[in-house]
Amino acid sequence: MTVLTLVRHGETDWNRDRRIQGSTDIPLNDTGRAQARAVGVELRGKLDGVPGVAVASSDLSRAAETARLIAREIGAPEPLAYPELRERGYGDAEGVGVEEFHARWGEWATADVPNAEPWPTVRERALRGLERAVRDARTRTAPVAAPLIVVAHGALIREVIRHATADEFPLQGVRLANGSSHTFLFERERLRLLESVAVASH
Repeated sequence: MTVLTLVRHGETDWNRDRRIQGSTDIPLNDTGRAQARAVGVELRGKLDGVPGVAVASSDLSRAAETARLIAREIGAPEPLAYPELRERGYGDAEGVGVEEFHARWGEWATADVPNAEPWPTVRERALRGLERAVRDARTRTAPVAAPLIVVAHGALIREVIRHATADEFPLQGVRLANGSSHTFLFERERLRLLESVAVASH
């Protein structure tokens, strides 16, 4: 059994400017670094006295730097990075502003963006990456069943939440903010959502 906390990376300039990032490797800005440190402080308070906490991330720089900053705040070892935890590839939409996206392709849930990664593929890849990260964390922290913090991306985290709630949450229009955290129980290779802003109002 592993308590798994998914954290959305800190802000980038493209987040600030409301541009689609997808798999484009955009670094954190100073606001994003401050958000990462703040999440680290918050998690340190929650995990005070818990031994062997592990941290992992996507291999995109905005997630990897967020993970390193969190690890420093909580005194965890250097995070491991996993390409499977990258953001969804948004194809022709990468670099496009949100308003232009809606004008060209419609609503997020139904948009058919040329060359974008299919949603089922995103979910399968995310779950595969999380299983690998949990397995590695268990190996690194054995015999302790230590918590794992994974820094990833908005669309990928949404798919994991949807998987864990039988596609009930998050509701359309609910935003997962930069630096938001979402806690799951990973047990017998199954995920159960424990806490998330995606379901906070329900």
